[in-house]
Amino acid sequence: MSLEEQVMSGMKDAMKSKDEAMLRGLRAIKAEIIKAKTEPGANGQVTAEGELKLLQKMMKQRKDSLDIYQQQGRADLAQKEQEEIAIIEKFLPQQLSEEELKEALKSIIASVGAAGPQDMGKVMGVATKQLAGKTDGKAISAAVKTLLG
Repeated sequence: MSLEEQVMSGMKDAMKSKDEAMLRGLRAIKAEIIKAKTEPGANGQVTAEGELKLLQKMMKQRKDSLDIYQQQGRADLAQKEQEEIAIIEKFLPQQLSEEELKEALKSIIASVGAAGPQDMGKVMGVATKQLAGKTDGKAISAAVKTLLG
């Protein structure tokens, strides 16, 4: 079942149960899928990899907005962002824990032969490809800096 089909099914269920937060989150995902399908070169299709990138982008946007709202003391808007983050997470693969991330990065560092901070670019290139969808870029970057520093 594609992401779009899952979202449509979830929207039906949310409408029946009158779950406004779920419906709002699913509508946002659907809007992004439609936007991706209509982009030049998409040919009306979104690949599984494209869906994953789309969800990651949405997650990053929501987390950035959440940080801003919390800094400005806007609990009402922060709550909406948290609800949408929870909904988007349901469609993403299981996220790596901090320990799992460090173990994966240690093996990548060993395979690349990185020796210090100057090799961060090599490690990041491989790590972002291998760990796509399992964690965000900020977490990878921070862990690589710690391990190489």
